[in-house]
This record gives sequence, structure tokens and C-alpha cells, in this order.
Amino acid sequence: MKSDIHPSYQKAKVSCACGETFAVGSTLSEIEVEVCSACHPFYTGKGRLVDTEGRIDRFHARTAAKAALQRGGKKARTVKSARRREERAKRIEEK
Repeated sequence: MKSDIHPSYQKAKVSCACGETFAVGSTLSEIEVEVCSACHPFYTGKGRLVDTEGRIDRFHARTAAKAALQRGGKKARTVKSARRREERAKRIEEK
């Protein structure tokens, strides 16, 4: 094995966002991770709640607003067409 072409393999300190630290072998001296086996739901058995309440509320508000627009738009069209029918009937009676 050639001595100058391989990177140096050393003990690396891994630090997680939850505060857990442990040592592994790596070519880097320090590694930072967001999730480790101490805080990952798969390993801990605890589920994490994801804050989707705001997204769901916004979605329901958008769909309700769109539905109200469609209902109002259809109602306005029927009123407009009813007026046209009445005007046509008046014109026919006048002739």
C-alpha cells in the first residue's frame, strides 16, 4: 500500500443538535449532525409532532374561499340570466 495517497484515518467527535456526542472513525476530525440514534424517532420509539396546523388551516381557508366564490359566481350568473329572460319577455309583449 502506498503511504502518500491515502487520507489519514482518525477518531472523530460527532456532535448532534440534541447535545449527544460520540466518537467514530473518520477522515474528518469533527462531524456535526442534526439527528442521531439518541434523538431519532425510529430508535427512541417516540414520535415527533410536526407542526402542520398552520398549513392545514390555510388550506381549508383557501378551499372555503374558492367554494364561496364559485357559489357566489353561479348565483350571480343565474340572477343575470333571469333578468335577461324577463327583459326578453317584456320586449316580446311590447311587440
